[in-house]
Amino acid sequence: MSNIAAARQVLAAAAEQSGVPADGATLIRDGSNTLYSLPYGVVARVSRPGGRAVAEREVRIARWLANSGVPVVRPVLETQPTVIGDRAVTWWEQFPPHREASPAELGAVLRQLHALPVPGDLGLAEFDPFDELTSNIAVAGNWLPTKDRAWLQDLIRRLRANYAHLSAWRPSCVLHGDAWQGNVAVPEHGPPMLLDLEQVGIGDPVWDLAPLAVDYADFSRVSTEEYGAFTDAYGADITTWSGFRTVATICELRWTAFVLSKADGANRATTEARHRVACLRGEVARPWSWSAF
Repeated sequence: MSNIAAARQVLAAAAEQSGVPADGATLIRDGSNTLYSLPYGVVARVSRPGGRAVAEREVRIARWLANSGVPVVRPVLETQPTVIGDRAVTWWEQFPPHREASPAELGAVLRQLHALPVPGDLGLAEFDPFDELTSNIAVAGNWLPTKDRAWLQDLIRRLRANYAHLSAWRPSCVLHGDAWQGNVAVPEHGPPMLLDLEQVGIGDPVWDLAPLAVDYADFSRVSTEEYGAFTDAYGADITTWSGFRTVATICELRWTAFVLSKADGANRATTEARHRVACLRGEVARPWSWSAF
């Protein structure tokens, strides 16, 4: 059974258990969670197997952010999540029509988030930029050439050593963990709102600023004017920090490893993964062009 078919069965059982109307549910996205649009302005997020703890934490974080004055997606039921077997379903308000944030809006939201006192009761983990890198690369072992796999593993070792010797850019704070423009929704009327809270944790704020900075520095997906608006809104520019190149390469390796985990040797992800590895090896000149996944 496909994940989408299994998720729909879980959704039906959870809707019956919780009393949420789910007739006519339509699929929004099948990613780390499977998202459905339901009647009456509700969105259901069906976790992957074993996702209960993450779902519980995400609901706690959303309520804490709302109580802290940060506009955020809101859960609609007091008792969450609804657990079916080894999967969890959470229920959220559906946003009105919206667009993704501009760089300036993203910078302003991150400045507000990073200024919050670090809570001690949400079970937030320390952000680990090397999390899952080795395992995602290992998944590609059946098709990735041995020399490339060995080079990537050596790159991880070198980056770990470099990162261990870096001084922190700023003191630890609450991080979004996946801070890009698409995870801040801007409705027609109202302030920008944070989405996708699964990776919220604690760490150096540089990790929330790096994705847009890398887009600007290495991909030219962000103009000089847009990046200037981002840094003005946040109040700092990490590209001038001595550790930026190490952080940028870690980000790019994380993005490459994600695509490697989806590649099978013959699909579109395989072609993209090979291109990304070639870029990291210095075989392609910057600015790079990578396809979204």
